[in-house]
Amino acid sequence: MHFQDMFAKFPATFSFEFFPPRDEKGSDDLYRSMTELVPLKPNFVSVTYGAGGATSDLTHKLVLRIKDEGLLDPMPHLTSVCHKQDHIRSMLEGYAGRGVSNVLALRGDPPQNMPDYDRSGDAFGYASELVAYIKEFNESGQHPDKRGFGIAVAGFPEGHPTTPNRLLEMDYLKAKVDAGADCIVTQMFFENRDFYDFRHRCELAGISVPIIAGIMPILTATGMRRMSDLAAGARFPASLIRAIRRTGGDKDAVRRVGIHWATEQARDLLDNEVSGIHFYTLNKSSATREIYHTLGVSDSSGLVI
Repeated sequence: MHFQDMFAKFPATFSFEFFPPRDEKGSDDLYRSMTELVPLKPNFVSVTYGAGGATSDLTHKLVLRIKDEGLLDPMPHLTSVCHKQDHIRSMLEGYAGRGVSNVLALRGDPPQNMPDYDRSGDAFGYASELVAYIKEFNESGQHPDKRGFGIAVAGFPEGHPTTPNRLLEMDYLKAKVDAGADCIVTQMFFENRDFYDFRHRCELAGISVPIIAGIMPILTATGMRRMSDLAAGARFPASLIRAIRRTGGDKDAVRRVGIHWATEQARDLLDNEVSGIHFYTLNKSSATREIYHTLGVSDSSGLVI
């Protein structure tokens, strides 16, 4: 379903994120998790892209498999780093040919083993340029939906890691929206006040597209530290750190605290009319299913009244 139809139909969207597995066991684990999440009836699921497009082929294959099986509606990530226009166009043509409805347009990160990577050879230097290119592709009429792809872009409630100037950050975000983005999906955050402040700043900047909040439950103490690296310095509220420390390192207790925290984030966001919630699953299903259960619903249709 195209984003425009999705937001017109549902008070809030609910979605999950997966990453392409690198081996057969990972593939088996992922499809088991996907099967377990189907009953929750997400509006869409996103499939990530490795740094520098390292998993572009895996992402493409996984998206098409999900689409062909018809159980979930996939939204592939699409980046410009390490890619030329012909490669990006080829992926868009492939997705359009299979009826994929939406994409997430990102500038992307260079490979970790290339710290001095020169972006000047990339197809586009900014995500806004990639969005404009996708809009141009949409106008070519190659997609079965006459509107073409719905386009999501990334937002950063805690601030973009490479843009310390928060005013300039909003200028860049508005440029992406003005280029044709239909919605914003945020990076994970752990303090809802950061999200609400971000939403208000978007309003002040003249950004009116729906904003989907990214939530990732903490499942282990080591995972918490890893999240900080993945989210480029995610801020953990003192009350959350204190709760984790009270567990004394007990793995089950840490998991319960993390799921409880994410559940309360989701409840509060729904109470404050969030446009959508995007659960970062790390290819697991149990934590997301537990959040739904604790919220007292069996699937996404029961999350909004």
